[in-house]
Amino acid sequence: MMQEQIELTAQDQVELAFDVNGEPVRARVEARLTLADFLRERLALTGTHVGCEHGVCGACTVQLDGDPVRACLMFAAQANGRRVTTIEGLAPAGGMTPLQRRFCEHHAMQCGFCTPGMILTADAFLRRVPRPTAQQAREALSGNICRCTGYVPIVEAVLAAAQDGPAGEAP
Repeated sequence: MMQEQIELTAQDQVELAFDVNGEPVRARVEARLTLADFLRERLALTGTHVGCEHGVCGACTVQLDGDPVRACLMFAAQANGRRVTTIEGLAPAGGMTPLQRRFCEHHAMQCGFCTPGMILTADAFLRRVPRPTAQQAREALSGNICRCTGYVPIVEAVLAAAQDGPAGEAP
């Protein structure tokens, strides 16, 4: 069976202008390019991991206007005019957020593949629910798969970060 070559025309391209990690981004891309591929291939933001490519594992999670989304299920064009935050843009340059520090302290990562998506999901969750229960934290993270930790240290890290308060300071 011979595969047909598809030639894209200018009509198959879209102009994008959006904010990524606080920086304006302008690009012309194929209309079918996913946000995950755009971030990884065009911007070299490789903390956005690609796992299942079906939106199930959560490894590709980024924040769109502060809410967690699956970048493998979104077209880059859908981010036009919006604000995207990846793991690289969550903390000040060279630093870590209190949540990231708690992940380290609680050994809430092993291989690290799920970690960016977990942290971006937990960050958005803690902004909505600043003092969660363990059950609420588990439910909030239930869309992110981790095959290494058993989730206990991840939930402990999220609860410890919640105790730090919004500024990362002990209450």
